[in-house]
Amino acid sequence: MAITVYGPDYSTYTRSVRMALAEKGAEYRLEPVDILGGKHQEPAYKARQPFGPVPAFEHDGFALYETSAIVRYIDDAVPGARLQPADARARARMNQIVGIVDAYAYKAIIQGLFWQRAVVPMMGGTPDEALVADCLPRVRLCLAEFERLMGAGPWLAGDTLSLADLMLAPVIAYLHMTPEAATLMAERPGLARWWQTMAARPSMAATAPTFG
Repeated sequence: MAITVYGPDYSTYTRSVRMALAEKGAEYRLEPVDILGGKHQEPAYKARQPFGPVPAFEHDGFALYETSAIVRYIDDAVPGARLQPADARARARMNQIVGIVDAYAYKAIIQGLFWQRAVVPMMGGTPDEALVADCLPRVRLCLAEFERLMGAGPWLAGDTLSLADLMLAPVIAYLHMTPEAATLMAERPGLARWWQTMAARPSMAATAPTFG
């Protein structure tokens, strides 16, 4: 079973795919794609993902892109612990949380807060405080919804780890690299407890990025 993931290890979406494979205990090859250097816009990568975002994926000649499709395929095609709830409501909740990550949280937390606080200084720039202030209400709303939807359970969607946890964890990991993280997470003690559990997961350690 030959599996290749095409993307940089510092991408949250690439990390989610790698975490799914780690939770399955599957071997794979990571083929780096330097998106900061524009490699995702070159013909070699666009032959795999014509729109440009990372990651792309291949399993025994079967090519796939879009992270939510990839992780669902991994759960269905790769032996190991199930990463999607069998219960219809828990599965719907998982899909809802994955949708929130894709539609709202990534933009607010990664493209907004984290980019200004971590990436801009790394590239020699000065954070735009107006952009930081503008994105914080949406960051707070996302965190509030994750905590509300999780309820009292240990995981985001049901009684066991799911794709919802694997999609959100890399985003929260980068949130913790901002000075705002301590206050933001203190406002959400339930989510903070989830993060402590998630951060200790072997799949998190196995996919730690080399970024910054």
